[in-house]
Amino acid sequence: MTAPAALDLPVPRLVVWRHGRTEWNATGRFQGQLDPPLDAEGRAQAARTAPHLVATGLTPETTVVVASDLVRAADTATALTGVLGVPLRLDERLREHGLGSWEGLTRDEVAERHPEQYADWLAGRAVPGRGGEQSADVARRALAALRDLPPAEVAVVVTHGGTAGRLIEALLELGPQHRRVFGPLANCGWSELARHGERWRLMRHNTVVAAVPDRLEGRADGRPATAPADAEATPEGAAPPAQDADAVH
Repeated sequence: MTAPAALDLPVPRLVVWRHGRTEWNATGRFQGQLDPPLDAEGRAQAARTAPHLVATGLTPETTVVVASDLVRAADTATALTGVLGVPLRLDERLREHGLGSWEGLTRDEVAERHPEQYADWLAGRAVPGRGGEQSADVARRALAALRDLPPAEVAVVVTHGGTAGRLIEALLELGPQHRRVFGPLANCGWSELARHGERWRLMRHNTVVAAVPDRLEGRADGRPATAPADAEATPEGAAPPAQDADAVH
């Protein structure tokens, strides 16, 4: 992806937000472009994360929100648009990386039925014979969706683990040899990028708002009971659970 293509966007700041958890995420089943809904935890993740996204400086006058039209992303996005008071734009070009014959299978099923493909996937290589989409095509369509946004100071892009990864790589001009330099987004984790001169910079990565244990409710020091897990905004600290099949592509 060339720098001019990535720079040709109508917004100077992007918040890339992955959808909340689904039952398939929790059980290690590849979703791809299939359309399972958020589970109860996924809805709770979206509800507790939305106010913290607004607190990063989002305002109705300066923010556009766009989401994949798959229900898990669209429903996550509505948690934010409801708080922020802005309309939601849906764009099928922000759908998840199409995974061909893997969609609907668990990680264990793929490893058993297609061991060579699975080894390529774990290593971050192209996966011949699987079908679906090539990584470069995913990045290309996601960037095209962003180029069609109206001018704004910031865009919140609600998408999926694989698509988020390809989009971030394209904006940072990372080639296939640098894939997975950054860890994947956890469910309802977000990353923020800003344009600086001729380049995009990653300002924060994989920030997650964790549920607060009951024993910490009502803190005496006045700190909020639920706060952005900035201390965990690294691949190591906020990695998705191992069974989350769609977290890494």
